[in-house]
Formats: sequence, C-alpha cells, structure tokens
Amino acid sequence: MTEVQADPRTARTRAKLRQALLEECAHRPLGEVSVAALVRRAAVGRATFYLHYADLEALAVDACADIVREAVDALHAWRGSPDPSTPPPALPAFFERLALHGGLYRELLRPGGSGPLGQVLHQDLRARSRTERALAGAPEPDLVASAVAAAFAGVLADWLHGLIEATPTEIAQRVWRLLVNLHRTPLS
Repeated sequence: MTEVQADPRTARTRAKLRQALLEECAHRPLGEVSVAALVRRAAVGRATFYLHYADLEALAVDACADIVREAVDALHAWRGSPDPSTPPPALPAFFERLALHGGLYRELLRPGGSGPLGQVLHQDLRARSRTERALAGAPEPDLVASAVAAAFAGVLADWLHGLIEATPTEIAQRVWRLLVNLHRTPLS
C-alpha cells in the first residue's frame, strides 16, 4: 500500500467518488454518465477525480470491487464438507444484492464472464480457491481453481444478462451444485 492509499483523505475521496458513481448509475447507464456530473455529485474537483482514477470505467470497477469480495466470500462461507444441495446462506444473499446495481454490473461483466469486472472476479476467486485447495492438499489446485473461477464468473454474467433464467435463490443453488461437483470431479 502506498502512502497516498493509506491517507484517510484519499480513502474518503475515493468513497465519495464511488458513491456518486453508484448514485449516477441508478439513473442512467455508465456510458451516459459524465465526469462533470460525477464530480458535481461527489463535491470534488475534476482534477481530483483524475488524481484517483484514469477514467470512469476504472472508478466503476473500483466501486463494484465489493461485489467481487462478496462473491468470493459467499462461495467460501462454509466449513467442513460442503452440502451439495444447500449453498451457504451468503450465496443466495449475494445474488439478491446484485439487483441493486444490476445495470452497472452488466456493463462491467459481459456475457461469459469477460469484461473489466469479470477479470477482477476471476483473478480473486481463482487465487482464493487455489489457496484453499493447496492448504487442504487437494489435487490439481491450479486446474480446479481456474475451472471454478471461470464457471462462476461465466454463470454470474450470463444470469445477469438474462441468458440463464432463475431467481436469485435458484441460481445460487444451481451454481453451488456446479462448483461442488467441480471440486469433487476425479482428475485422474
């Protein structure tokens, strides 16, 4: 962490910019949000915006990074042997919360799981999954971690884009079964 990131003023300014973006995107797509409107809503100067972010997409990915952490935590919110028929309660709750800013997430997470938010999701989920598999001594931690991250990011994105029809509870159950089975698949 750099000194600039550790500065509480920096944290407050970034939080104001993230909140302003989420508020703007509640009324219009990201592509229609201007830096001028954003800095006006955040009550910061335009130069301040560019001191912290290269562009609106960079801010949007940062603003949505919490969703990445929530997804990773929700998928790992169990202990012992996972019950393949019942996802951890955090997983359905995660899918329910996506609706608050679904339009913005759809812009950053494209069908199939690509896009700037998809890259962050895949990277973070793969790292967590790989670490947990390696600590447990499970075989092929790199392979399975990549498969889990790709499957989750792809299903999440396709569900957000309406390519998979399911309620938040249904998609949580279906994706949970899929990921548990990926972990259990014999690799030899």
